[in-house]
Amino acid sequence: MSPDLWVPGAAEPSLDDFVARVHRQIERYTATHAADRSHVEVELGDGERLTLQSLDSEPGYGFLTLTVHDGNQLIVPVGAIRRITFGPADEKNKPGFALPKDARLADDTEAGR
Repeated sequence: MSPDLWVPGAAEPSLDDFVARVHRQIERYTATHAADRSHVEVELGDGERLTLQSLDSEPGYGFLTLTVHDGNQLIVPVGAIRRITFGPADEKNKPGFALPKDARLADDTEAGR
């Protein structure tokens, strides 16, 4: 499927919403697997795999910032992401993903809690 696909009547995709939904999915995975943190890996279209520390919707305009565990940040087009995988974190071999402090609050607010 083309990342430029637009469906008539559909709202323009929001990177902020996409990132918030990924954060909620990571939080749900962590909660349902009795883990303190989850290991999050992104596979890019060229096959490169990155272990993420965090994910941010900036700078926008179709681009995301991926922060990897060595402290480097990469800005990539959202269409370059082929797959995002979750697993239990093991800080020595599979470091954990750092959810933003407001991720839980945003999820509770949307659910009307």
